Amino acid sequence: MAGRILIYLLLSLFSLTEISAQSFKTEQQQASRVKTAYAEKWEGLKAEMLKKGIDASAFELFIRVLKHEKKVEVWLRSKKEKEYKLFKTYDICYYSGDLGPKRKQGDGQVPEGFYSVAVFNPYSSYHLSLGLSYPNASDKIIGKSNLGGDIMIHGNCLSIGCIPITDVFIKELYVLAVEARNSGQNTIPVHIFPLRMDAAGMAFLNSTYESNASLQVFWKNIQTGYNQFEEKKTLPKVSVNKAGAYVFGE
Repeated sequence: MAGRILIYLLLSLFSLTEISAQSFKTEQQQASRVKTAYAEKWEGLKAEMLKKGIDASAFELFIRVLKHEKKVEVWLRSKKEKEYKLFKTYDICYYSGDLGPKRKQGDGQVPEGFYSVAVFNPYSSYHLSLGLSYPNASDKIIGKSNLGGDIMIHGNCLSIGCIPITDVFIKELYVLAVEARNSGQNTIPVHIFPLRMDAAGMAFLNSTYESNASLQVFWKNIQTGYNQFEEKKTLPKVSVNKAGAYVFGE
């Protein structure tokens, strides 16, 4: 009897988890913009994923933003795979501020650092939007007392501190994010860098911002996380120490 009860409880837990996962996609598709995005984009995205050997029914998503190049990279991996593959690259059609992190409300800066998707907004003023987990633990330690918030990747081509990629491309990215979340990826990482942090990129930062020691220290810190992904195509484990610096593990 005890064994039967245990099996029943396990099956019930599985069913509840499955229903919970399915309900997120169902809930999102109640919004007309999401429903339209699926109708326009999902079949084509699945076909592209098939060509690149990615399982469209069970995959994980990683987003990398390169401010200077004005690019949003979309990386995917099948759940059975270890390494991510570059799936798509979208142009950032406009961004405000300069290279460097966001440290206070109203500075017009796009953040830099290690974040995740915190909000799915199907009713955004900018068509669809994915809200980021800014300010993170590092921002709260290093930044000013009034840090601001509401940093998003969204549609349209107008923004102050956010990352617009036009309505056409936010439809694709939003659908991919919903699918990833729906298949169990509770944390979708978003890493934002000033540029490609290879030797050429670091040389540019060192020469252009030579007099700004704090920026140099910050960029050297986040370069470690950039390099770990470049070398292995797997995501580093990211934490923050008491000084606000990022700490990276395998």
